[in-house]
Amino acid sequence: VAACGGGNPPDVVNTPGGGSQSLSFVYFQECVNRELVRQLALPAGGTGSCAASGCHDNANGTGGAFRMQGSATLVDLATVSPDAARLTEMYRNFFSAQGSSVIGAPASSKMLTKPLVQGVLHGGGQIFADANTPEARLLAYWISRPVPDEFNAAESMFTPTGNGSRTCNTQ
Repeated sequence: VAACGGGNPPDVVNTPGGGSQSLSFVYFQECVNRELVRQLALPAGGTGSCAASGCHDNANGTGGAFRMQGSATLVDLATVSPDAARLTEMYRNFFSAQGSSVIGAPASSKMLTKPLVQGVLHGGGQIFADANTPEARLLAYWISRPVPDEFNAAESMFTPTGNGSRTCNTQ
């Protein structure tokens, strides 16, 4: 540690989010991941996917620390233990996305500021036209709602549709 500078000064204050909270894996896999792997209409024209090769694809991506497995499948948490879920491609996508987020602070999270090109450069350019696009609102919603356990406490993030399914809340 001494070779690295010896530690932090006593007046350093951590950014929002620290502590024992996480983001919801349940909401991520049902709502966020599908937006990150699908083809999005880009403000400058054309389409693109965050999980594409040359962007954030785990194998061939050039997009920094955030990595995605575009082929990750949903994890059935009713039949898979949390320890087994943590070994899946979906969880690796979640962990990478959470690592690009400041838990509880979407406006400080690269997961949202980079695709909006808000105060930070993004090699892929602007992905969301503004913070009111459905995709940006979805990311902001997820990041702004920390949970004490990533595998539970997410039901309030969904609205039942009445036919056994549910929709992802964004407000």
